Amino acid sequence: MRYLPALVLLVCGCVQQADHDLILRGGTIYDGSGNIPYVADIAIDEDQIAAIGDLADVKGTKELHVEGLAVAPGFINMLSWATESLINDGRSLSDLSQGVTLEIFGEGVSNGPLNEDMKEEMWGYIVADTGSEEEAAKLMGGTEIPWTTLDEYLSFLESKGVSTNVASLIGAATVRQYVLGKQNRAPTSEELRRMQELVREAMTDGALGIGSALIYVPGTFASTEELIALAEVAGEFDGVYTSHLRSEGARLLESVEELIQITREANVRGHIYHLKAAGRNNWHKMDSVIQRVNEVRTQGLEVTADIYTYIAAATGLDAAMPPDVREGGMMAWHARLQDPAVRARMETELMNPSDEWENLMLEAGPENVMLTGFRNESLRQYMGMRLTEVAKLRGTSIPATIMNLIIEDTSRIGTVYFLMDESNVRKKLQQPWVAIDSDARSIAPEGYNLNSMVHPRAYGSFARLLAKYVREEQVIPLKEAIRRMTSLPASILSIGERGLLETGYFADIVVFDPDSIQDHATFEDPHQLATGMHYVFVNGVMVLDHGQHTGAMPGRVVRGSRIQAHD
Repeated sequence: MRYLPALVLLVCGCVQQADHDLILRGGTIYDGSGNIPYVADIAIDEDQIAAIGDLADVKGTKELHVEGLAVAPGFINMLSWATESLINDGRSLSDLSQGVTLEIFGEGVSNGPLNEDMKEEMWGYIVADTGSEEEAAKLMGGTEIPWTTLDEYLSFLESKGVSTNVASLIGAATVRQYVLGKQNRAPTSEELRRMQELVREAMTDGALGIGSALIYVPGTFASTEELIALAEVAGEFDGVYTSHLRSEGARLLESVEELIQITREANVRGHIYHLKAAGRNNWHKMDSVIQRVNEVRTQGLEVTADIYTYIAAATGLDAAMPPDVREGGMMAWHARLQDPAVRARMETELMNPSDEWENLMLEAGPENVMLTGFRNESLRQYMGMRLTEVAKLRGTSIPATIMNLIIEDTSRIGTVYFLMDESNVRKKLQQPWVAIDSDARSIAPEGYNLNSMVHPRAYGSFARLLAKYVREEQVIPLKEAIRRMTSLPASILSIGERGLLETGYFADIVVFDPDSIQDHATFEDPHQLATGMHYVFVNGVMVLDHGQHTGAMPGRVVRGSRIQAHD
């Protein structure tokens, strides 16, 4: 609940009307712009920042003394996978403990629009995650998915109750699946027009842009021309085109060029999700990528990126398999992997590089692939083990081990790929156009789906930036790190009245100790909350108090600033 105006008793015994709902006194203000910090008070009325400055002469219904602490805008998670975890637990605790106040969804797929087949498929995933139809029905408030459009999904989250704000891009793969299913073919001109109309409807509702993920089925089947056509519609609404590139390894440079082409021809801003050079043989390419992005930016093309602050990626074992085997969805994939002809072919293809598709297992090396999540309880003995260890225990080849685990688990299997270079992380952080993401669910150390070890980025990506790369290694200064998590993502996404500490802006505010903020999650023991975040306010409501959740759920749907198409 919000802090409401009330009477306060002064020392003299007089009763005086409070001037503001809340005043934060004496904090060091990092306003999100990257400018030099300064000491000031901040007043909040309802959900907005009412005043910033020397407020000694005014009173608040509630006042907090935050001298010696950093006061900043709430952090914006450029790439969140909390789409389902927030339905189960709206606290968003792993992100909130790091100062995240806005979760951005939409890497390739979004939770709308959904047709009946897609609803049925999503319901099956929720049943599998919760363990039964009964538990799924409790969670969802019924026995089917209660939304159809992306905006209806976001409104469902808001009505169910979330502590953080939520926003989303529309998934390019989602509109493709809505119209084409998971087939590997080009849309007809009429089908493409229908896909464009779905994008237009979502953008009208306030989606922030369109996101693609070009190594996953069915997104990988989209041509450059198809993506340009969809991005053009997002551009009509000042939306952004974001992409998990078609390759982050052997064809990284070519994939960056594809993003640049789409950005230029569709007349949109372009954004690279979790920028990386995957695999030792490709680490040297990061210099060329940075040089190329800087070059097109000087030419006036708005291209940006985000990263998580680790050297390992996390996805599933599908990132080790060719798209044609995965075509048609989980059950079709499952069936193919039991076909002797396909299995014989995979023994060769999974262990040899291809110019046609990305194999993260080969880029990392099977000894650098860690298995982290299984649905099948009997397989959880392998959690935390490397792929080579599991293959040895089972007495099977690497390809056979991958195929058999997928068949036995009927899932893509949570997987961590150690394939990046630490020096490249620092190089990326030094670029002023690089924002921060978690690329993970927002969860808690207890209760939700702990049959998965998860990547530590779920608990630590933002805190790790502040602890390791700012305080310890001084890769970038604190004021710049805060800009990367606040006004930069707000600018990339065209989000108004958030991302800065300014009068009239929404009161998404974090208060933390720069000397003690710390991530604790590790790959071996990931379910550990970050510490050092004293207070977090979302829309003027305190949701974190001395690091403890208050139980408040003031999160709202954040929509694009411009939801009317350009003239």
